[in-house]
Amino acid sequence: MSTATLDLTAITAAATEAAKVTAAASDAERAAWLTAVADALDANVTELVAIADSETSLGTVRLTGEVARTSGQLRLFANVITEGSYLEAVIDHADPASTPPKPDLRRILRPIGPVAVFSASNFPFAFSVAGGDTASALAVGCPVVVKAHSGHLRLSERTAEIVGEALAKAGAPEGIFALVSGREAGTALVQDPAIKAVGFTGSIPGGRALFDLAASRPEPIPFYGELGSLNPVVITADALAERGQQLAAGLAGSFTMGAGQFCTKPGLVFIPAGTDFASHLAEASKDKPTAAMLTERIAEAYPDGLRSVADQPGVAVVSGTVQQHSLADGAAPVVFSTSAANVLERPEELLEECFGPTTLLIEYANQEELSAALAKVPGSLTGTVHAQPGEDVSALVEQLSGLAGRVLFDGWPTGVAVNWAQQHGGPYPATTSLFTSVGATAVRRFQRPVAYQDAPEAVLHPALHDANPLGIPRRVDGVLKLS
Repeated sequence: MSTATLDLTAITAAATEAAKVTAAASDAERAAWLTAVADALDANVTELVAIADSETSLGTVRLTGEVARTSGQLRLFANVITEGSYLEAVIDHADPASTPPKPDLRRILRPIGPVAVFSASNFPFAFSVAGGDTASALAVGCPVVVKAHSGHLRLSERTAEIVGEALAKAGAPEGIFALVSGREAGTALVQDPAIKAVGFTGSIPGGRALFDLAASRPEPIPFYGELGSLNPVVITADALAERGQQLAAGLAGSFTMGAGQFCTKPGLVFIPAGTDFASHLAEASKDKPTAAMLTERIAEAYPDGLRSVADQPGVAVVSGTVQQHSLADGAAPVVFSTSAANVLERPEELLEECFGPTTLLIEYANQEELSAALAKVPGSLTGTVHAQPGEDVSALVEQLSGLAGRVLFDGWPTGVAVNWAQQHGGPYPATTSLFTSVGATAVRRFQRPVAYQDAPEAVLHPALHDANPLGIPRRVDGVLKLS
């Protein structure tokens, strides 16, 4: 057994011990831990942003905003757990007169235990060490072991120091949070018997390998992976006729945002055949600057991805050039176009994510062809509709609802609000589960239901006491009671 494995075993053993304390802690106590971490991140924002910018080249404005989003997530989850409905508390009192007689049953969600979190490359704060996966797991009482991303290792280490210190000062138990690094450690983490679930944001190949590893364990565990998304956009003829140039400007800003490295980048745009939208988009995109990519590996892959699309029969380059050297010059925007008929002939070649500032326009001849092409699009995080008021798009919305977790109207998918209603997830390969990784209900990933039958009140969680001492929403004998 290597030294690294010994260290990991000690870390997960400490997490297992901490889980006993975190599961028993009150919602108010855990909320205080989250708030302390949020305050510590905000207090160190200048230092953290400087480190992040040196490693990712994302710019101080973007990164400063991302720190605010990250601390905001932590505070949201503090509110979620003190509000109480996240427990899904249900009480059905005994009914001896029923046939058959019904026992007293009380159901609640409980934390599943230590969780492994894999940091993402494209959001070094919001989907990283102290990001949404970490915040939602800690909120419900699950210790967290984070696997740092190699693209921002110094930032990960410094963020982990700040998080650990804040938790300790707030009275959280030792072992509640730890950081590991390296591919070997990440693989071992997924296989460690102490780990009860995994949160992952990254590539399809990497995520699928870890997903299979989690499923093949002697004790399989949930793997909540966000892997890849094309985020189709559909624009109707009426919308193009009314505001084609405006839509082109909006699309250009969206697919180039963050050098096209957002998981919600609009990668496919379906437009009616025979319009001048491609020329409008070329004009709107021509002055978008080149931008450094997050890592050398991503930078090297971008030109390869461009050439793979450009080499397909029936694909034209609308703007930009596929001959790029991203490491030296930064990534430049490229717009491609093809037909829906061509997509139907070779979906595997054309419907593949290219990470970077590029998008593919797909011209459809009629609604039947549009529907057939959309049916070939893999599961996505988002689907977007641009139509005019009064247009009947109900069939289109129903189809997009089947392939995406969030359906937008007259907007662009880049940007994910962190609130109670958010759904950041979708059918595979967008994610490997039905749950969201952003927003209030992200906590549901790290809980499991337990029902107690004819249990004495002394052993029950306060949320299941008849008097409802926590004052939380519950369903009692089939009736939803808000307090």
